[in-house]
Amino acid sequence: MSIEVKNLFKVYGEQKAVNNISFSVNKGEIVGFLGPNGAGKSTTMKILTGYLQQTSGEALVCGMNIATHSLDTRKKIGYLPESNPLYYDMYVKEYLGFIADVHKVADKHKAINRTIDLVGLGPERTKKIGQLSKGYKQRVGLGAALIYEPEVLILDEPTTGLDPNQIIEIREVIRRQGQDKTVLFSSHILQEVEAVCNRVVIINKGELVADDTLTNLQSGNNAAHHIIIEFSAPAPQDFFAGIAEIAALQFLENNQYKLSTISPEQLRRHVIERALQHNLNITGIRSESQSLEHIFKTLTKTTPRDFTGLSKEE
Repeated sequence: MSIEVKNLFKVYGEQKAVNNISFSVNKGEIVGFLGPNGAGKSTTMKILTGYLQQTSGEALVCGMNIATHSLDTRKKIGYLPESNPLYYDMYVKEYLGFIADVHKVADKHKAINRTIDLVGLGPERTKKIGQLSKGYKQRVGLGAALIYEPEVLILDEPTTGLDPNQIIEIREVIRRQGQDKTVLFSSHILQEVEAVCNRVVIINKGELVADDTLTNLQSGNNAAHHIIIEFSAPAPQDFFAGIAEIAALQFLENNQYKLSTISPEQLRRHVIERALQHNLNITGIRSESQSLEHIFKTLTKTTPRDFTGLSKEE
């Protein structure tokens, strides 16, 4: 495993910024690291990159303990912090060269040109960083995290300040990097997480509330499932009466009905049985996945302990 977090705590006075969280990320995974403001995401990332010392617990990168092998682990990590500190008086190529020198990159000029092409800095390569738009500054920060080809990428809000076209480009860069690297990716733009990540870790008030694939979270969460049923003709007025599993019913159009339930399999069976009794043909039946936004809101507005491990149990 490239990233391992074991029973991690970070305490400031009486406040537990990170409260006994554990998760891991393997090589070739792009994992979304989510949580509301103040949840402990940036604190966890700073611990993983050696910028903060945890109160207790362990954080490992490429099998090495960060607390005892700080320099060795930093060589393995490309980090884009949320604040993205840059030297505004340096030129783009000059800054990337500086980062390459720090990491003792063998062929610096080749690495600079490769990185500029990779993150789309070509039109701005001869400008000072201070002259760049916020979006291009973000690209410089991402380029600095990539230029020495680290094994692990930790990206805190990497698409901040980018326009929609730039977001698509950077999304593809991150997706390609995830093919042979370990990527931990934090963002408040949940659509980006859905587009890029194959798994999400969600924390709230310093505690882990979910760790699962997007597919499992969307289909296995405890909140209501939605089933869309289409009939060949309008259903009788009392068709759905007495079906206990229906929490809510909505007529859509073209003989389609949207049913909400926490027992989807039982509901499907009862609806099919009822359709046979009424000689009514079902022309379509499908589940409607919950959006990541809905799951996020559900998990982070409730006491975290109520949901820990929920997606894996259901």
